[in-house]
Amino acid sequence: MPAKKKTPGHIVAQNRKARHDYFIEESLEAGIILVGSEVKSLREGRGNIGDAYAEESGGDLWLVNAHIPEYRPANKFNHAPTRPRKLLLKRREIARLIGAVQRKGITLVPLSIYFSPRGIAKVDLGLARGKKAFDKRETVKDRDWKRQKARLMATRG
Repeated sequence: MPAKKKTPGHIVAQNRKARHDYFIEESLEAGIILVGSEVKSLREGRGNIGDAYAEESGGDLWLVNAHIPEYRPANKFNHAPTRPRKLLLKRREIARLIGAVQRKGITLVPLSIYFSPRGIAKVDLGLARGKKAFDKRETVKDRDWKRQKARLMATRG
């Protein structure tokens, strides 16, 4: 039985830890420059952005520490798995994001990597502010209360 072909628009890698560790103030879509073996590896569903972040260098934004494993059939034409990758945004957006990052406590965190309906690799970036330990406990408490409230409403009608 042949493998199921994934339709365009599917999420390849998600950073689930980001929503736990940060308050996501805003999210935006950015293109990403990849080499051929990276695209093929991502299409296989391989990739990890758990420790990744975006930083400014030379007036551009770069995705750092995103791990896209080597694509075996590429042999000697493979890529370095954790190389910095350039993000594609408009100049005005880059300037606004760099200004926000230079303020205290703001960072750019990739939330997911996915393929658009046209088949182009995209990164969902979040403008994030770090959470303290008590903020994380409060978030867990709120989530548990909402879950319990939903159960009560389901049983009582």
